[in-house]
Amino acid sequence: MKHVSMLVSYLILLASGVMFGWGLLGLLEYLFGFAPLMPLQNPNFPPGTQLIHWIVILASGSVYLIGYITRWKHTPFAMVVMFAMLTTLCAVETFDFMTRPDRYGAYAREVTYYVLMSVFLLRSKRMHAHFRRDDEDATEGNESKALA
Repeated sequence: MKHVSMLVSYLILLASGVMFGWGLLGLLEYLFGFAPLMPLQNPNFPPGTQLIHWIVILASGSVYLIGYITRWKHTPFAMVVMFAMLTTLCAVETFDFMTRPDRYGAYAREVTYYVLMSVFLLRSKRMHAHFRRDDEDATEGNESKALA
């Protein structure tokens, strides 16, 4: 089980790096028309929706990468918030603007990923240890005993 936990933690790190890069490239293209790899804009999305899309994706990748590197103890909770924002945005895009036939299946897979990663970030011993949440729990327990 330890190996699975390690693999999942690295997959989240990789996915966050991809989100950061994708969001940065999409935002650069949106703002300056610069598309170094390929066009990333969805012509079905209104300009405001497209801008929010890139900002939220870039923020999501940034929050996890910075939180992971600094071992910020609130990273798992911040990512649950980011996943909620991504799910909401994806719902608007899927149900209001997308036209691909597989859009509902893609939405279901994306939301499933967000739920599973949220559970992993909040419940995994590996993530607790990495983000120093197990130290905090122990400290709080000692403070409670001292106050009693």
